[in-house]
Amino acid sequence: MTFDGLKILDFHAHFPTAQWVNWLSSWRKKLAERYGIEKAQLLIDQSMQDKEDMRKLWGFAPPESKITSDEEQARRWATELKNKGVEMVNFVTGGGNDNLSKIVGLNPEKFSGFAHHSLFSEDASSELERGIRRLGLKGYKMIASSQMKPIDDKSIYPFWETVEKLEIPVIIHFGVLGGGGGPSLDLRNMNPLTLWEVAKMFLKIPFIIPHFGAGYLRELLLLCWSCPNVYIDTSGSNRWMQWMPVEMNLNGVIRKTIETVGPDRLIFGSDSSYFPRGFSTPYLMEQLRACREIGLAKESIKKIFYKNAAKLLKLEN
Repeated sequence: MTFDGLKILDFHAHFPTAQWVNWLSSWRKKLAERYGIEKAQLLIDQSMQDKEDMRKLWGFAPPESKITSDEEQARRWATELKNKGVEMVNFVTGGGNDNLSKIVGLNPEKFSGFAHHSLFSEDASSELERGIRRLGLKGYKMIASSQMKPIDDKSIYPFWETVEKLEIPVIIHFGVLGGGGGPSLDLRNMNPLTLWEVAKMFLKIPFIIPHFGAGYLRELLLLCWSCPNVYIDTSGSNRWMQWMPVEMNLNGVIRKTIETVGPDRLIFGSDSSYFPRGFSTPYLMEQLRACREIGLAKESIKKIFYKNAAKLLKLEN
């Protein structure tokens, strides 16, 4: 598959690791501690049903139920990139820092990865430094919506100082959490404006907010207007538009984003994860179509789909 010579770098994907079952168990435990076992299961069932509805909407095959080794999944991903014309993929999660580092090491020319340990752990700063300096990871990924404390808590300023020292990008998911809206453990962390003071205090850190804010587009654009170090990634189906109080479509969202942040702060991501779907070509094609229909210049499209991500990952481009 080719895209008229356009290079594609997927800045936001999730490696389908065999460790996934451990993460799901941990998330189930968190929910049970807060809501009780029965309600936690209802929340998970609701989320799974919504994911199933979305899968059918896009015509994707169901996720595989068998557990496949990470080595085999890495080979499959390498084949995906080759067959679908994608230069490189950045995995923002992958079963822990050590595990993802091992996966990236299997194909470092095509894979990169982000640290994704707990922001509020006692060793968060030292673990980040180890992840970047020793494991070769390229940035940090977290889900604000799943944190139990506000992410602008001053107790974690030492962590942001470490990020700034390491000169790495940070992806922070705000807004809804996957299917069915998903539960949030601290409602303040749903809103990208929670990052305002942190982004102002640590202006050298590139903060990337995925999914156009996942339902908080207005707040995200206000944050970007005030903080030039805040970027937006386009990843996923962007189904959140369906629940907005006004009619929205991808053309309009990208146009308004470009008007606010310009082409240098918008980054393509697919949010791909499981097989047999693999790399989600339909998401890419929808975003490319929208960019072309609103009349973006070729150079701007090159920035969104490759150059901006390559710059943040410090690649040769």
